[in-house]
Amino acid sequence: MTVKVSVVIAVYNPGKYVEDCIGALLRQSLSQDEFEVFFVNDGSTDDTPARLDRLAAEYPHIHVIHQESSGWSGRPRNTGTRAARGEYVMFADHDDWLGDEALERMYDYGKENDADVVVGKMAGIGRPVPQELFRINRPRATVETAPLIDSLTPHKMFRRDFLNEHGIVFKEGKRRLEDHVFVVEAYLRAKSVAVLSDYLCYYHIARDDGSNAGFQRFDPVGYFNNLREALDVVEELTEPGPVRDQLYSRWLRNEMVERLRGRRLLKLPEEYAQELYREIRGVVTERFGPGVFARVAPTQRVVAGLVAAGLYDDIRALAEWESGIRPAGRLTSLAWEDGSLKVGFSAEYQVDGVPMTFRRDDGQDGQDGRDLLDLPLSDAARAALEAQGISLRAPVAKSDVDLVIRFRENATQFYLPLTSERHRIDTGDDGVFRQEITARAVIDPETAAGGVPLGKGIWDLHLRIKSCGWNKEVRLGAVRDGEVERTRTAALTGEPRRLVLPYWTDGPGNLSLDVDHQTNKLEREAVAWTDPAAGTVEGSSVRLPLPLHLAPAGGEPVQLRFERRNVGTYPALAEADGRTVSAPLPLEQLVGRRWAVRIGMPSAARGEPRWTRLPVDVLVDAKGAARVIDRKSVPLWRKLARRLKRALTNLQKTN
Repeated sequence: MTVKVSVVIAVYNPGKYVEDCIGALLRQSLSQDEFEVFFVNDGSTDDTPARLDRLAAEYPHIHVIHQESSGWSGRPRNTGTRAARGEYVMFADHDDWLGDEALERMYDYGKENDADVVVGKMAGIGRPVPQELFRINRPRATVETAPLIDSLTPHKMFRRDFLNEHGIVFKEGKRRLEDHVFVVEAYLRAKSVAVLSDYLCYYHIARDDGSNAGFQRFDPVGYFNNLREALDVVEELTEPGPVRDQLYSRWLRNEMVERLRGRRLLKLPEEYAQELYREIRGVVTERFGPGVFARVAPTQRVVAGLVAAGLYDDIRALAEWESGIRPAGRLTSLAWEDGSLKVGFSAEYQVDGVPMTFRRDDGQDGQDGRDLLDLPLSDAARAALEAQGISLRAPVAKSDVDLVIRFRENATQFYLPLTSERHRIDTGDDGVFRQEITARAVIDPETAAGGVPLGKGIWDLHLRIKSCGWNKEVRLGAVRDGEVERTRTAALTGEPRRLVLPYWTDGPGNLSLDVDHQTNKLEREAVAWTDPAAGTVEGSSVRLPLPLHLAPAGGEPVQLRFERRNVGTYPALAEADGRTVSAPLPLEQLVGRRWAVRIGMPSAARGEPRWTRLPVDVLVDAKGAARVIDRKSVPLWRKLARRLKRALTNLQKTN
């Protein structure tokens, strides 16, 4: 059978972190005769070579190539590519892992769209990955029609004949950004690039020991010399103009300006920070003109202008101010409607705990008024920016928010549909205003995961605010209106039914969803929702105030269970109407005793109900009369017995 995909993995002293990579490869949905794996051991000195040799001896489709250390990933990747026989080559790092169906889905998507390059959706666990690129599937993307340039890591699938045809290889030796050079050339030469966004293909991992190669401090001179090689590729394969400027702006934004902003700059040793600044300024003044500056966000453009003007002290002063910027969100409403959770919230930026402000310039001599960034810049900095044609205009009309639902286990995330509205709020100072964005998002548990149901587990909500070049996220829910507490309830959704429980996380109190009983949070929530005093017995039926949204109505029933240790357990089918749960009492079995009450919720994963103790008991007297009492209540005779026991114990101690 033809080999569809060759996976190439450069390996150097990964230690325990290679095990997740191996496990994911062994779980791939492609059959073992449809793909092959090349681990290229680049002179490892730990136990990894022996581990890989044992693996290759057990699995015929897994191969190990040993070579002397080359200092970086370029040479081992080239070695693996030369050995590959697959139609496509997939590059992975030894401390990352693939989704179980990644190779099959990416290969099929590439074949379907005749793609030279296939980019699979990524999740960053402890490290950033592109966001906008993976909002939607993009079957035929280019650098002009999609933000491909945001993704320059090599963790993609490349048609092997395409690489050979154009002689695209990794630069070798101890160097940085060899992946930028490789990937940008592939993008610009490819006749088709396919972006697969409806399945999480690649998990990009930050080691808990912080030893990822890309996290280590680099030599600024060597780094920016290597960066120039990526710019050279763009210059060779594009014409001067908007496309080249747009591509160049990626490096200006990510590799230069963002390194000189906020806490990222301030945490560096001063001598190193100044060396970094000098090398950045060298590239900026050599290679970037006004067309490149115009394609970054306003605040990034300000920093770039200060770099070009040689105003390091102003860059540092601005970084100190920006280090106080935080996104802030308030949860304003939370309620189930027709099987979907409607989430209302507001969002804005704050600086040192105070809302960020902007200034309104009403204009003079017939000029239109402008909204301006209210930045702490010196007169010299303002003059330098004006000389370069860089204004402090604030495009607040383009500010926006996203609400993302993220799976806690592996950082899989999905954007939620929402509507938003921007509000200008006058601060009382002449021309000064703040901006708040209000939004309403929808979480349908049966479609929120890219059109399919949310998987069993914990899903966290993250609010991301985008404004004027600031793009930061914060958890949602810790700050909330009082009304939210009253409307927060659980729901039974889907078919088969499963419980979806909005709850507050321990400590911060952020909003999360427990899907299908991943935690024991329901028991705690039931205590908050169920008022023992409001429980009633009507004839032979018990009714408890337990809010439970049903979507759709009907479906798998809820159950109550009455139990007493060493006596028995008696179940009863229950009915839920959204605010209460009621069930018939098997009075003949319960007479003359006090019974604990549990509620059984459907669980799709378990295939049987999940039972949760409620904060009420049912007491049935000898005549069969029943009433609901507080689970914590103690009969008078038991209280007296406890007091007598304590008194006797104290008497014995004194004697």
